[in-house]
Amino acid sequence: MNSIGIIGFGRFGKVLANILQKGFSIKAFDLKPSGEFPAVELTDLNSVLNEKVIFIAVPIRHFKSVIQEIAPQLSEGTTLIDVCSVKKHPAETMVKFLPEKVGIIATHPMFGPDSFVSNNRLKMMMNNTRDAHDQYKFWRQFFTDQGIQVMEMSPDQHDQLAAKTQGVTHFLGRMLKEYGIRKTTIDTQGFRDLLDLVDQTCNDTWELYTDLQLYNPYTDEMIDKLKLATTSLDNRLKELQNVAD
Repeated sequence: MNSIGIIGFGRFGKVLANILQKGFSIKAFDLKPSGEFPAVELTDLNSVLNEKVIFIAVPIRHFKSVIQEIAPQLSEGTTLIDVCSVKKHPAETMVKFLPEKVGIIATHPMFGPDSFVSNNRLKMMMNNTRDAHDQYKFWRQFFTDQGIQVMEMSPDQHDQLAAKTQGVTHFLGRMLKEYGIRKTTIDTQGFRDLLDLVDQTCNDTWELYTDLQLYNPYTDEMIDKLKLATTSLDNRLKELQNVAD
């Protein structure tokens, strides 16, 4: 195997290509391709579907419809690898709609187009969902060889942890932007870190943010806990103010 396919060639599809082109030639398909990319052949969907390993890098909201569309066209021996930031939804979708002859590997590269450049401690979640063609071990080693720390866990474990980490990060970043946080002349380092958080999270699309929140079954609980924590702190301050008065 010396070539692979990518369906969905947006911002993260290009990050993925940067990693994969170290070992493979790449064919990519996107409904709205944006210019050329080094060492990547932008082609039609049918050409990509002929590859034996295909990465799916489409927005989470479109994932189910894409899988349903391509499922009847996949040949025996094909393995699909998704890179969605939530895991239960895509894993369950692939198991439900893909033929048993198609292999399934669920992954979440825990970096984005911005953090990929600045982060030298990259991590990736992987799950051997249905390794029909003995591809899982190869890809785990491939990503490890690229300096990426691979963490193996179930889709449900991932989503529980992601709600408490990635979900919180993106929620707070968007909340601070909604609040109207701005630079001042007396910024502390902690405040500058908050500004960096806003820049990092809000540089992603609004659609990605809403997909992270809506397709992870554990984010509602996370948001409720954050609201309770805010109310608790506010009440404690009011109690101290009443004592001082």
